[in-house]
Amino acid sequence: MPLAVICREVGPPERLALEDVPRRPLGPGELRIRHRAAGVNFPDILMCAGGYQHKPPLPFTPGFEAAGEVIEAAPDVTQFKVGDPAMVHFRTGGYAEESVVPLAGAMPMPAGLDFAEAATFVTANVTAYGALVQRGQLKPGEVLLVLGAAGGVGLAAVEMGKLLGATVIAAASSPQKRAVAKSRGADHVIAAEADDLRPQLRDILGERGVDMVYDPVGGDLFEPALRALAWDGRYLIVGFASGTIPSFRANLALLKGARVMGVRAGEMVRRDPSLYEPRVKQLYGWAAQGHLKPHIGHRFPLAEFRAAMETVSGRRALGRVVITMND
Repeated sequence: MPLAVICREVGPPERLALEDVPRRPLGPGELRIRHRAAGVNFPDILMCAGGYQHKPPLPFTPGFEAAGEVIEAAPDVTQFKVGDPAMVHFRTGGYAEESVVPLAGAMPMPAGLDFAEAATFVTANVTAYGALVQRGQLKPGEVLLVLGAAGGVGLAAVEMGKLLGATVIAAASSPQKRAVAKSRGADHVIAAEADDLRPQLRDILGERGVDMVYDPVGGDLFEPALRALAWDGRYLIVGFASGTIPSFRANLALLKGARVMGVRAGEMVRRDPSLYEPRVKQLYGWAAQGHLKPHIGHRFPLAEFRAAMETVSGRRALGRVVITMND
C-alpha cells in the first residue's frame, strides 16, 4: 500500500503521521498518479492546524500540489496515458506516494521542468498571477514592493513582476534571502524591518512611493508598507506568514486614494471560471520560454515531512520547499 501523511486531529506537524493507505478503484474521468515530489506551502500548515479558510473533514492528507507519472487512467480518459508526466493540484492529497485525481486536477508538465520544479510550480505562480495581473493589474513601469520576497509566493512575485515590466523592490529578513531575491531579478533589495522600511524605500525612490505592495507576510510590516504607497496605489493581501493578522487605520487608505485588496487565487477561478484559461496559458508560456522556473531551496524525503513543514512555518525557506518520494 502507498504511504501518505495523515492528519487525524488539528494541530502542529507533530500530530501528523505517515501511514499506509489502501488504494481505491478509479472512477470515471480519474487518474492515478505516482508522486515523485510534492510542494510544501504555508496553507498546508494552517489547514492542519485548523486555521485555514478551507477546513476539510478529518482525516485528510495535506498538500496542495505534486508532480509525478500517470500509472492508471480510467477507460474514458484519453488526454493522458500511462507513463505521462503530470502536475496535480488539489486542496488536499499532496504529501503521499500516490493520489487519485479527476482529469480537471491534472496538467501536463511544462517542458524544461523536473519533478521537483513541477511540484512547486502551480501554487506560487497561480497566486502571483492572480494577485499581480488579475487583481492588481500591474503595469509596465510601475514600482512593485514584494514583502517576504525569498519565500515561495514572494519569489514568484519577484520573477513575475520583472516579466510584467515593473521595477521590483524585494524586502526580505536576511542577507541570504535578499541574495536569492536579487538572483531572481529584483532591481533592489531591502531589509524587512518595520522601523526602517520607509527610509530604505525613500533612499531608492525619493518621495515617489510604490504603486503596488504584494504582502504574503502581514504583521508589523503592514502599516509601514501601506504608508509607502503612492497615490492610487494597490495593496495586495496574499497571506499572513508572520502569524499575525494586522489591523490598520482606514484613513491611511483614504489619504492615499489606495485600494486594499484580498487575493484568493483559487477562489477567484472557482467563482469565475473564465479566469482559468488565460492564467494557465500565460504561465505555461513563460515556463516554456524558460522565464519561470521555481527555485528549489530545500528538499526533504517523505519521512521527513515535519522538517519540511517547519522550514516553511519557521520562515527559513529560501525559495520553494519540496518533499521527494522514493522511486
